[in-house]
Parts: sequence; C-alpha cells; structure tokens
Amino acid sequence: MECAARGRGTRCIGPPTRRCGRCGAVAYCSLSHQVSHWSDHKEECARLEQQMKNADVLHDFPFTFSEEATIQVCEKQATRCSFLMKRDLHHVGMWKYECSCGAAAIASSNYSRVDEDWSLSSVLCPCHEPVTPISMHLSSWKDYYEWRCLPLHSPAAFLLHWPLTVYHAIQLAALSSSISKSSNRLHIHYLGPDKELHQLAVFGELHALFPRLQVHIELVGPAIPQIRDGESIDLCSYAHCVDRGCSCSSQSENADRGISDGRTSAVILQLHKGFYHDRYRDIKKDSVPDLIVAPNAGIAAYSSWLPTIELIKEMNVPAIFSDYCEEAAHLAASCISTVTNCPLRVPIQLNPFRQPMVVEDSALFLPCYSNCFLFGM
Repeated sequence: MECAARGRGTRCIGPPTRRCGRCGAVAYCSLSHQVSHWSDHKEECARLEQQMKNADVLHDFPFTFSEEATIQVCEKQATRCSFLMKRDLHHVGMWKYECSCGAAAIASSNYSRVDEDWSLSSVLCPCHEPVTPISMHLSSWKDYYEWRCLPLHSPAAFLLHWPLTVYHAIQLAALSSSISKSSNRLHIHYLGPDKELHQLAVFGELHALFPRLQVHIELVGPAIPQIRDGESIDLCSYAHCVDRGCSCSSQSENADRGISDGRTSAVILQLHKGFYHDRYRDIKKDSVPDLIVAPNAGIAAYSSWLPTIELIKEMNVPAIFSDYCEEAAHLAASCISTVTNCPLRVPIQLNPFRQPMVVEDSALFLPCYSNCFLFGM
C-alpha cells in the first residue's frame, strides 16, 4: 500500500497510515498529502465508499476455509503462504504461483510443464470425468462443487477459477446455444495470460464443462516466453491427482499413447508472444474467434490496450474482460467507452467464479480477487 498522493510533489514522510475518513479505500502519509490529493480524490470518493460497503458480498464464498482466505488475509492474521503451508501445498507444483514469498519468481525461470498434477488426492480435485454430464447452467462455486462431487474444504477453486471464468464468459456472451446449433467448435482468443501460463493443466476441466465440443484457445500476450511462441498444447486429459491407482493415471497414459476413451471433445491451446493487435493478422489465418477473453486485464493501467480495443471494435466479436476490483473495472469501462463511443454490452458485475482468496497488498483497501469483476464489449 502506497500513499495515494505519492509522486505529486513533496516526498512522503512515512507509511500511509491516515485513511480517508469517508471512503476508507485510500490512505496517506500525512494530512498535507491528504489535503493536496482531495482535488483528485473527491471525484472518486463516493464511488469508492459504495464499493467498500460491498466488501461482505465479495468475501462471500461457500467454502469451509472462506474466512481464513478472505477476512483473515485482509486483516493480516493469515497469508496466502500460511494457507498453503497448512495444506502441504506451499512451493508445490502449480501451487507455487499462488503465494507472494518469491517462490513463483524462482520457479518461473523453469516454466512449468503442462503435465503438473493437482498435488491433491482424488477426493479433492476433478481429475477425471464427472459422475454425471453437465445438465444445467452453473451459477456459483456451490453449483460446481456439487456437480463435481468435491467437498467444500477442497482448495481446487484456487486454480479452477481460470477455466470457470472462461465458462462463465461464454454464458455472458450468450454463445452456448449458438455454438451447439451451428458447430461443434469454439475458438477463444485469450489475451494477456500471465500466472495461468504455469497452470495450464487446469484448462483440461473444459472437457467436462463443454463435452463433445472442440475448444481451441489462442493465448496471446507479452508474458509468453519467446521460446514458447507458437507452441501448441493438446490437453488430452484432466490434470491428475496424486493417488496411485486412480483412474486418472491410466486415462492420461492412454491419451499419451493415442488410445481413445470415446470422448469427442478436445482442448487445444496455442501460445503467441506479443500484443494482440500486433499478432492478430497471423492468428486469424487459422483461428477467427467466437469470443475474446481477457482476464485481470488492467485496461486503464496499460496504454497498450488502446489499439487492441480499437481492433476488437472493428472485429465486432464479443469480448469479456475481468479485473481485480470494481474500481479497476470502472476505470476500464471508461477507457473502452472513450475509444469505442459505445456503452458496455455486458455491464460490470461480480464474477461468481472469482478466485476465493483475497489479493495481498493491493493498491487500495478495496478487497481484490483474481478475476473478480467481469464486463464486456
């Protein structure tokens, strides 16, 4: 957390311990900095105040660990690392990238393999086909856990928020019915991947979410290593558990040997390094998108989004974005409206499949979650 008036002239005299008495979302190092910043802050104060009042809604999850992962982390009674340590997941497999202690930076030099497993028992993760095919629209983590027969103490949602956010984006874009009627293929252009590049195995869950559908995802962004530019990944199976003798191991081996399990679905990922507006001409030769998804986009924070927004407007393809908090989504919506001269097609709304652990040390006192709010053009 930094002083909200940092960089506006005089130097900060200490840590930002003086919070705005109205919204409580920003803090200052001194009274003089608070006074000097008011001319800017007064435009946002009432909006931030309302967003702070919605904190309880953001913290509302059905899991047995919800308070530990939300309130306790916010109040610094717990950390992401301590949560993972209690469950023997700290610095393990795909979980390495969920803490802020530096493990992710060390591990990223050896970019994670797609065959990383859940590091969980079969009871705690979706490592194989669902007991019953999906037959209803999933609208919450509770719906999903009941369908996948997972106990509410399973931390699997920490990683599953990536494919479940894609699933929900497809529902928001109203693509499900049109795809089932016209084609068995779904092409998604996925912009700005970062942490999920180390957790790609969880996208295998799209097999269960979209049975008998060919899902092709083009991941495009500057965070993709140059050595992986153009790499194609066929997720033939679900990420598997650690239980010896579980059926997921034999299914994975059969997939590696090209033995069919009778399923006609497919999940294929293709990696492209660079900005979308620079790479689109090459990508569209093989993949014209049905949907564009941009997780944790930060549109207002990066000027590189402007030409991409202009391109998406020209393409007239539905695009769903997410961001960490409502204020970031609000600022992004303003940027999009300025570029397109049009209101959002999908208004800002809470993502029911946001990651159920709060982000530590956010820029504001607003509760922040990965893939927290969704909106679209």
